[in-house]
Amino acid sequence: MSSAKGVQLITYVDRLGRGNISGLRELLNEQLKDVFDGVHLLPFFYPIDGEDAGFDPIDHTMVDNRLGNWADIGALGANMAIMADMIVNHMSAQSPQFQDVLAKGEASEFWPLFLTRDKVFAPDQLNQIPNIYRPRPTPCFSDITLKNGDTVPFWTTFTSNQIDIDVTSGQGQAYLEKILSAFAQNNVDLIRLDAAGYAIKKPGTNCFMIEETFDFIEQLSQEAHRRNMQCLVEIHSYYKTQIDIAKRCDMVYDFALPPLVLHSLFTQNPTALAKWLAIAPRNCVTVLDTHDGIGIVDVGPEGDKPGLLSAAEIDALVEQIHINSNGQSREATGAAASNVDLYQVNCTYYDALGANDQAYLIARAIQFFSPGIPQVYYGGLFAAQNDMALLNQTNVGRDINRPYLSDSDINHALQKPVVKALIALIRLRNTLEALEGKFMVSATGQLITLEWVGSGCRAALEIDFSTLSAVINYSQQDAQHSVDVSVAGLAG
Repeated sequence: MSSAKGVQLITYVDRLGRGNISGLRELLNEQLKDVFDGVHLLPFFYPIDGEDAGFDPIDHTMVDNRLGNWADIGALGANMAIMADMIVNHMSAQSPQFQDVLAKGEASEFWPLFLTRDKVFAPDQLNQIPNIYRPRPTPCFSDITLKNGDTVPFWTTFTSNQIDIDVTSGQGQAYLEKILSAFAQNNVDLIRLDAAGYAIKKPGTNCFMIEETFDFIEQLSQEAHRRNMQCLVEIHSYYKTQIDIAKRCDMVYDFALPPLVLHSLFTQNPTALAKWLAIAPRNCVTVLDTHDGIGIVDVGPEGDKPGLLSAAEIDALVEQIHINSNGQSREATGAAASNVDLYQVNCTYYDALGANDQAYLIARAIQFFSPGIPQVYYGGLFAAQNDMALLNQTNVGRDINRPYLSDSDINHALQKPVVKALIALIRLRNTLEALEGKFMVSATGQLITLEWVGSGCRAALEIDFSTLSAVINYSQQDAQHSVDVSVAGLAG
């Protein structure tokens, strides 16, 4: 894997600029030259425009030819780290394999590839189904009628077009091996294991991040390591569970960070943020925004166990997002829009902060000074606001934060002071030698300091939430520097 530790970009290929891989490579080599050390390419497999924006692949080993081909991926990865999604839990109902199952039933050679209710639960175990952990309000099974007239309850964790794979079967293992080989041959460095927490189902459990799931992730990671790749596990869960997961895998997301940063800015109280940063996993990827919503479950309580924020604090946080976005996030969240998770608020991060440039730059500074490798979503890079037109067109809640940005949109955004300042902040972060050293955090009242100390170098982010002011003080190569975290201070 690439040793790049600098800031990375998260983007769809088809929703940015020219909408293809070669165009993205040009963007990263020209207007965004030397800004990013790597890029997470959201699903580029065939097709990119299925029911779940590429997360329901018909062919996981085929680049959608509207974007380019594997050679284009390899070329992009020649001078920067590439992350690709490995969708381990499911595949499209439109895939040739599942279509063969529909036509031939149990006589299909692909019957072992897909998971049905009855492969997991015996008839006397069906009363356990309510114990299954559900990320969505829909049932976890879809009754699908085969050509012979039989109706089979297939396991569909997410949508009825995403049929769960039996990853324990020989067919399932061969399917995953084929994807790994395609990645390894085309300069992919890091694999994001999408929905890995749901991959193993077992009676008597909640079928989410059970012990056998850890074993599955470890085995898959070993196969990736043999091909010089590492795995990032994508799990939304209770914060102590996240800490435990981090001990058993290459990397995890710090999904607690986005809501805690918002809470600190909304309340002018960084106590919860400081508590988390003191104990958060160090082998993490940090984000504020992604192609999904702003997660809430990651800071909440679990049963009678307290969370990083209380239920009342979370309610206030969500309500403030709705207020800051002028109610737009409310239209895109929960029952108001389809295909949403129960634990996420759909809104751009910029609009969650009321399009306040200063608050937004401070939020990014916190992300960049927190332990881990930072990733910036393409919408966040360009300080995009909620795409209500796209939301109204698709009625998919997450589309509020999945805009299509043309070359003209990009060129316009690059002239915005807040975007210029953010890019300057990214460049600064990538040069700070101290960020390879020891991390410390302290908070008193409305003040917080995130400090790194290395060999002969130091870098500290100091924030006063009461005045919404922040400064970066750093020393390296025997020189002292001070930079205000503001539009004027960064890009003036």
